[in-house]
Amino acid sequence: MDNSRLIVVCGLQGTGKTTLARRISEKIQAVLLRTDVIRKELEISLYSEDAKQMVYNEMFSRARKLLLENKNVVLDATFIKQINRNQAQQIAREVNADFRIIQILTSDEAVKPRIEKRVGDESEARFEQYLDSKYAFETIIGDHITIDNSGSIENAFSQLDKYI
Repeated sequence: MDNSRLIVVCGLQGTGKTTLARRISEKIQAVLLRTDVIRKELEISLYSEDAKQMVYNEMFSRARKLLLENKNVVLDATFIKQINRNQAQQIAREVNADFRIIQILTSDEAVKPRIEKRVGDESEARFEQYLDSKYAFETIIGDHITIDNSGSIENAFSQLDKYI
């Protein structure tokens, strides 16, 4: 039996992480875990560092359980901090799952209208948060894939499909 897979889809708000994470989940029959959804389930409305970490910890707990059931898992979150990316990688090691980080990048010009047009999504991010996060995002250390989602979604899918 093949190893289960843990794929981190990270990037700033409005870059298209969720759209691409859904694509990956469908292609590899994975469970998609989103911090935006978990935050709502836990009824956490604060965005303090402690509150954010509580959401990540819950996501990691769910991911570990699913991986131990030999299910593939895709994590959809900003993953601004390297320590959280490291934690995901550590979980993959502990359960002998294949691990990959995919960073989604998008131009500022493409992000702003995407964020402003959001309807019916769990994300509450605003363009100002995107700008703040842009400067807070810690450089990814180690192997990772970068997808440029500034153009059409078809172009991003084409880039992504080479790696999945």
